Amino acid sequence: MLEPKLLRNLRVATWRLAGGGGSALRLKRIESVRVENIRVQFVYVWHNAAMDNTQHTPPGAASGPLDPAGHWGQGRRLEFIDFRLRWEGRLNRSDLMSFFSISTPKASMDIGRYLELAPRNAVYDRSSRTYVATEEFQPLFPANNPERYLAELLSRAAGTTPKELSFVGWSPDIGVMPRPSRIARPDVLLQMLEAIRGRKALRVLYQSMWTPHPEERVLAPHALAHDGMRWHVRAYCSLRKKFLDFQMGRFLEVSPSDVPGSDGSQDEAWHRLVPLVLAPHPALSPEQQHAIALDYGMVDGSTTLQCRQSMLFYTLRTLRLLKEGVEPPQDQQITLRNRADIADFLPNDAAKG
Repeated sequence: MLEPKLLRNLRVATWRLAGGGGSALRLKRIESVRVENIRVQFVYVWHNAAMDNTQHTPPGAASGPLDPAGHWGQGRRLEFIDFRLRWEGRLNRSDLMSFFSISTPKASMDIGRYLELAPRNAVYDRSSRTYVATEEFQPLFPANNPERYLAELLSRAAGTTPKELSFVGWSPDIGVMPRPSRIARPDVLLQMLEAIRGRKALRVLYQSMWTPHPEERVLAPHALAHDGMRWHVRAYCSLRKKFLDFQMGRFLEVSPSDVPGSDGSQDEAWHRLVPLVLAPHPALSPEQQHAIALDYGMVDGSTTLQCRQSMLFYTLRTLRLLKEGVEPPQDQQITLRNRADIADFLPNDAAKG
């Protein structure tokens, strides 16, 4: 028999250990005590004092202990556990230890904390010494969705995210459509970023598609934009007296200017959001329209995109909706249902359809 005094002392004992991010871990309670040949074995339940206010509601709505933006703190490690369990169906301590360079005890405590928050998400398989996702699994983090997983696969396949920085462990073979390299010069990009950050203007030599020779102009950049293929700078142009897009690869010279910069607050086309109501092409058969609705995640036969007015041309071009009726319905697949309602905001080539 374990002496009552020893048992009482064990129950009230508190240890403090160094935890992630400077937080303290202390022993919350002793779940059980067992004596085997004079050797006492304990089952511990650890408590993170810094996570007292953690709620068992999906994190992400507000910053807190489970905020994934917590760099490499426990919140980030819990997100990793959630990700691996959902998309690979299993996780063990070594996954955490190798990815975050943490000790075995800390990995065990992270898994224990995760199971406190989501007790039905995983069970321990003793034969494989692995935690296995259950059929009842529900992601603890709202961002742990198919879009996030596929985006990580794509960034790894494209080489933009190193393997050691991705939550993806095992992955299937990935095929990516090749695209021509359209990368800005580092010195140009750095000066654009500095100008945007400091609200400064730049004197540039720019080669437009519409002029035979490069032209010098003063730009006041305030944002960057990507059209799916290349990067643009959104800037006020002293030559054209309005806000325009400038392709990053067409700057031949860039230098500081004494002209005041811009914060973009007067760029109405940048700030105005235009709804694009997409629907299956009406000339398709009912079965084909149903397939398109599934493909685009449509509800009640349509889906709505909120698009900056300044990005309308690029968006409609990508969706093959600049001018409808040019391609067969099976190739175009979708239609812009509210074209007449937003005609005033559409590029000239797209207003009539």
